[in-house]
Amino acid sequence: MEQPAILPDLFRTEYSKIVAVLCKYFGMPFLEQAEDIASETFLLASNTWGLKGLPNNPTAWLYTVAKNKALDFIKHNQVFKQKVYPEIIISSPSTYVPEPDLSPSNIMDSQLKMMFAICNPIIPVESQVGLALNILCGFGADEIAEAFLTNRDVIYKRLQRAKQKLREENITIDIPPQNEIAVRLDAVLTTIYLLFNEGYFSSSQNNALRKDLCIEAMRLNVLLLENETTNTAESNALLALMCFHASRFEARINNSGEMVLYEEQNEQLWNKELIQKGEYYLNNSAGGNQISTYHIEAGIAYWHTHKQDTPEKWENILQLYNKLLQVNYSPIAALNRTYALAKAKGSEVAIPEAKKLNLHQNLQYHILLSYLYATVDVEIALEYLQNAENLAKRESDKIHLSKLRLKYLNLNAEK
Repeated sequence: MEQPAILPDLFRTEYSKIVAVLCKYFGMPFLEQAEDIASETFLLASNTWGLKGLPNNPTAWLYTVAKNKALDFIKHNQVFKQKVYPEIIISSPSTYVPEPDLSPSNIMDSQLKMMFAICNPIIPVESQVGLALNILCGFGADEIAEAFLTNRDVIYKRLQRAKQKLREENITIDIPPQNEIAVRLDAVLTTIYLLFNEGYFSSSQNNALRKDLCIEAMRLNVLLLENETTNTAESNALLALMCFHASRFEARINNSGEMVLYEEQNEQLWNKELIQKGEYYLNNSAGGNQISTYHIEAGIAYWHTHKQDTPEKWENILQLYNKLLQVNYSPIAALNRTYALAKAKGSEVAIPEAKKLNLHQNLQYHILLSYLYATVDVEIALEYLQNAENLAKRESDKIHLSKLRLKYLNLNAEK
């Protein structure tokens, strides 16, 4: 029996919606049961559709089955009745049990509230990101393990511990009160940011870019903007940042799966519509009283959507990086700043700044220094390139570095 071709796509889009609605309907202690019902719904779809063909409205079919299974669970589970609906007397035919609401508005509301339940400080940040992928995006343990370059057992245990903690604490599935929203929203935005970054700078050995992770992060961010309480300046700034980065998706990777350096990207492949959306959300983010790291990074990403190497462009990027390092220092941001410094002031100025970072186990550190030295001392550039080749794990990175080696060797021969 062959599985209908549409089913994997429906699983990706609808599984997480069903889980979010049912979990809000049952309560966090019954998260596992909500996941089981969603899984059973898709298993039944696979078996039924494989025999009888697709229904006229596959999504509606899934929602109807999920609702019926949820109602059956209520009727047959005494523990649930005692804890959640103690007033229900199943023996009475007139007893009314409200069915799960899988309308578009409630799906959106459920996913938004689940986001806040998952991004709870009682569980570690890496678990928050994992749960967001699992519950809100429909990713399995194997996919999450690949994204974070670890094995399935590690991810599975991490997810189970986090879910158990949320159940034990009986975390409510709701948007926090106004006096808590700022702190909790910060955790949600951090999770979305990390999710996008994992896709954009994928640690997977096989993929330099995981568009699916990036798209899911952007989808979750849109949910925030569609709610008045969470439509904040920071939420807009983060979506602007992601739009600007996503606009260059098609230009960042060539047909062989190799990373394309920024200065070599084909501007014609940039998505102008996403750039315009980024500008729209960046303008919307200007209404807040504070400038967040998302505002600064969005500003940097905005200038990267201007391909021309003008002094104004790189000076603006450099000043934004200076501000970013003051607000939220990180070695990677400092490393990226040295590239902007080289473009604005020259490689001779940037090299000492880059070497101060001492990121000897970082692949990009050695690639950057090889780039900076390429116009100063090709022999040293080749040494750093060799260091990068020793650290490279992805086959696409190794191919890219071998091409750089040929380029530098030709430069050396010309001299």
